[in-house]
Amino acid sequence: MKLDDLFSIDGKTALVTGGSRGIGEMISAGFLANGATVYISSRKADVCDATAKRLAEEYGGECISIPADLSNLEGIDALTSALRERTDRLDILVNNAGASWGAPLDEFPENGWDKVMDTNVKGVFFLTQRVLPLLEAAATAEDPSRVINIGSIDGIQTPSFDNFSYGPSKAAVHALTRQLAAHLVRRNVIVNAIAPGPFPTWMLSTGVGGGGDVEGTDWEAVGRGNPRGRVGSPEDIAGLAIFLSSRAGAFTVGETITCDGGSIVGRGRI
Repeated sequence: MKLDDLFSIDGKTALVTGGSRGIGEMISAGFLANGATVYISSRKADVCDATAKRLAEEYGGECISIPADLSNLEGIDALTSALRERTDRLDILVNNAGASWGAPLDEFPENGWDKVMDTNVKGVFFLTQRVLPLLEAAATAEDPSRVINIGSIDGIQTPSFDNFSYGPSKAAVHALTRQLAAHLVRRNVIVNAIAPGPFPTWMLSTGVGGGGDVEGTDWEAVGRGNPRGRVGSPEDIAGLAIFLSSRAGAFTVGETITCDGGSIVGRGRI
């Protein structure tokens, strides 16, 4: 049992939603660097196309852009159809596409609730449902296909920000992960979730006052509030995703694994 065999994803085909930036881009880069073919999807076509081109050039692999809005069934079906035109099997699905909305409790709008729930929960369920035939086509008892849902520590602990639909949506993702895992494990499809903590992303930048300027945000200052003394790196999140997608993770089922530098276990300690 050599490391190269235990953790290999070489030759696998993956779909990473929300793959044009942030955590999705980090996971996509890690997959490409280790021999996987990666399809990425995001709502903005120009950004998705540019990221796919850049990642393919940087890692020398095949990264294909399929833009889609996954908050509605029309977009989910469009992505599924486009994927079916390009491949007849899918080894790994990473449900990473997500949305957040910030507003004071007394002013929180209905559209801020619906947008987050539709993208973060409905999109995860129905995309998994739609691509299940592709996942099963790639799956065997010895090498099951994998679904990795990206939740959040905000679905485990009380969020720090006034994003009242986000935490509940991620708690729902964690619950959905367990239920899907129970239904799909005997069909040789393994479902798990990752609950990230602070990573240098557009979404967190908007919450900590960076206004979405990822490069301009003081991530060292943000990291000082974390027990590990830093924010997460691409290696942290990609490494966990690769573990869950490889032979090493083939007996881990229905788990929500934190990747947070100790944010939850260290909360409240001085």
